[in-house]
Amino acid sequence: MSKKYTIQTSPFVVPTTDGKLIEEHFGNATDKNSEVSIAHMVAPAGWSEPFQTPKFEEYTYVIKGKKQFNIDGDIVVLKAGQSIKIEKNVRVQYSNPFDSECEYIAICLPAFSMNLVNREKE
Repeated sequence: MSKKYTIQTSPFVVPTTDGKLIEEHFGNATDKNSEVSIAHMVAPAGWSEPFQTPKFEEYTYVIKGKKQFNIDGDIVVLKAGQSIKIEKNVRVQYSNPFDSECEYIAICLPAFSMNLVNREKE
């Protein structure tokens, strides 16, 4: 009889050059699941990434600190305990322009993929 659950004890740590910690618990990099990705993230103070127009929905739940979203020109700031869903095919920029790190969980449907993120050049 096969198990009907999976406990993740070794998330894939995505290599970054901007100081951001990305631990994918489920998704393309860990278990080849292209339907959903779940990642634990820690963005350092002052962090930002280029605008993107992903072909996936992204849900973000902030655990600690604050995270800023530029959603097609609307600036939204979430703090600990708040969450947001951003529809696919929406231009967005994620950042942490604040003085302390931001810890959060990100869920993407379908799973995060560099082929689907559509990042703009800086």
